[in-house]
Amino acid sequence: MTIKVVVVEDSSTVRDALIGVLRRSGEFDVAASTPSGVEAVELCARHRPDVVTMDMVLNDMSGLEATRAIMQSCPVPIVIVSSSTNRRDLFRTYDALADGALDVYEKPPGSITPAWEVGLLRVLRVCARVAVVTRRPRVRQPVRPRPTVRPQVVAMGASTGGPVALSIILGLLPKEYRPAILVVNHISPAFGTGLPEWLGTQTELDVSFARDGAELPTHGVWLAPPGTHLVVDAGKTHLRDGPELHSCRPSVDVLFHSLTHIGSRAVGVLLTGMGRDGAAGLRAMRDAGAVTFVQDAASSVVWGMPRRALEQRAVDRAHSLHEIAECLLGLGGAR
Repeated sequence: MTIKVVVVEDSSTVRDALIGVLRRSGEFDVAASTPSGVEAVELCARHRPDVVTMDMVLNDMSGLEATRAIMQSCPVPIVIVSSSTNRRDLFRTYDALADGALDVYEKPPGSITPAWEVGLLRVLRVCARVAVVTRRPRVRQPVRPRPTVRPQVVAMGASTGGPVALSIILGLLPKEYRPAILVVNHISPAFGTGLPEWLGTQTELDVSFARDGAELPTHGVWLAPPGTHLVVDAGKTHLRDGPELHSCRPSVDVLFHSLTHIGSRAVGVLLTGMGRDGAAGLRAMRDAGAVTFVQDAASSVVWGMPRRALEQRAVDRAHSLHEIAECLLGLGGAR
């Protein structure tokens, strides 16, 4: 059975290229295409596509506005396909994810390569299977911490759907929250550069990229830079250019395995994403005495990585994002 697609793209050259890739695959049926956000909303209502590719810069409205309109009138899976990477457009991209888009994929910088084509088709194939619903605005009212014995570090890993899942959990943690939070999120370098700044608008916590050779912080959120593994060794954070693991760099498993030496002083959290990165590392953390959590299927965009961890008995059960935040509050605390 073919996957029905609506292509929303301002550039006629890129639009034709996307349509060509989809039709050559034999898996996708291009139901319609348009450079117009207004028409995109109408086409989604008419064709009810399995997935939509959405440009962020259109001829009559932004991709963010079009995404919001589609999710309000006829929710369907949306993948942002964009080359807009200035600060304003990056924020709009993340806001589109928060408002219902499922994933983001970078436009080809020049001619289409086989690797780019395979990656696009994989993302669309996965997102077409996701059952979407209209996102409701969430109330950001941080729960105040309860003093308790706290770990030294919380490590979080995510992939598809990760930015939104992270924003929800971090948005429920107050500025006084301790310990430090280390994050690996699979995202392309073009879009990953703006993730710390955007997450910083969603939480009271300070959010930055991790630094090589820095003392392990006592608070704040520290992300692995795009294309670089993040590890903890001898009380310091280190950035490594080692080989990919599970086709990922940074890899969640690399971070999780590096924390097994501190045992019960670590907490591991594995969130939404396709594939298996993080499952083995989370099991290793649990075996070393760490507290471990995974996101549940109901709140995950793609319940792949958490499911693998549950199958490997890295956790006893899955939790909603709000439950994970509440558990982290119970483990952390104020100075």
